[in-house]
Amino acid sequence: MIATPATQDKQTVRRVLMSADCVGGVWTYAMELARALAAREVEVALAVLGGPMKAAQRAQALDIPGLSLHESDHRLEWMEDPWQDLARAGNWLLDLEAELRPDIVHLNHFAHGDLPWHAPKLVVGHSCVYSWWMGVHGDLPPDTWARYREVVRAGLQAADLVVAPSRTMLTALRAFYGPLPDSRVIANGRTLRQFAPQPKEAFVFAGGRLWDEAKNIGLLAQAAQGLDWPVLVAGDTRHPDGGRADYPDLRLLGPLSQRTITSYFGRAAIYALPARYEPFGLSVLEAGLSGCALVLGDIPSLRENWDGAAIFVSPDDPNELHRALQALIKDAPRRQVLGLRARARASGFSTDAMAEAYLAAYEQAIDSHASLGQVDMGALLGAGARVSHGVYL
Repeated sequence: MIATPATQDKQTVRRVLMSADCVGGVWTYAMELARALAAREVEVALAVLGGPMKAAQRAQALDIPGLSLHESDHRLEWMEDPWQDLARAGNWLLDLEAELRPDIVHLNHFAHGDLPWHAPKLVVGHSCVYSWWMGVHGDLPPDTWARYREVVRAGLQAADLVVAPSRTMLTALRAFYGPLPDSRVIANGRTLRQFAPQPKEAFVFAGGRLWDEAKNIGLLAQAAQGLDWPVLVAGDTRHPDGGRADYPDLRLLGPLSQRTITSYFGRAAIYALPARYEPFGLSVLEAGLSGCALVLGDIPSLRENWDGAAIFVSPDDPNELHRALQALIKDAPRRQVLGLRARARASGFSTDAMAEAYLAAYEQAIDSHASLGQVDMGALLGAGARVSHGVYL
């Protein structure tokens, strides 16, 4: 639902400088949010890092009314040896702010939260290396990541507001980089009408960054052996820093256009993601909207959003995953019930709800920024002070 005129009259944010990367799910999130903000008369200036962009991404962005696109190939903080790029990206972003004069800076990465911005800044923690490493390896990353941790901590602690896509992710940010400034959870959303169930076909589907150990596609490959149905997997097998994942027991589809992957979601009877780490799970949301029966890794973030609407399996046990999939393949009525439950749950994660929540968050960040004034928040936090709703305690 678009904001009412009365609501729009109270809206002070009309221009947002938003960062995004073109590597993974953050891109989809940024496109959905920018389009929903445009419908609410908010212009988005999109600063893209982690490039180069694909032609389809460029066309998708430029199709959004009022969006201005600013491209770079600066490396992200989690990529190999990013430090010189991050410094250059910081100067580039500050120049953009000076030129565009946004009402708020919305960063979808951590590294530049502590730049000397003039506008209030909101930092979204979509995922991070420390929580990824703990989820995938069950331990902290090696000391070579210490500099990354300090950069992320500085970016988060300098924000006027921190946002995470789930309670689980926000808890992780507090644990690894806290104390944090004021914070809130805003779930990601998708445009509901883009996804719809079609006549279901006899295959299991999965998608995402296949090179990412967090997706645990290797476990799915083991479980696929001997299943009555094929397992089709969409996504890139090439890691941005080199290397390639290979799964001979799966039917790899490669990267697909949004239109094609939406078709697979609609036709798939089962969607499987035995993830070890997933801060939100955008592909699960898309599968849910498409009426797929969901089989997911039993981790806190997926439980948070899908408990009661999915089957959960251990991300360490290929036999349990195989049994769960084979049982669903044999049980059409149960697949139908699970698909209906997944679609009902997914309908609560709309783009409109996400956009309204971000507009409220922008206003909160502006209020917090105004109340903090010129106080050196980093120094106060370092001295043990806490911030809640813009007030030092």
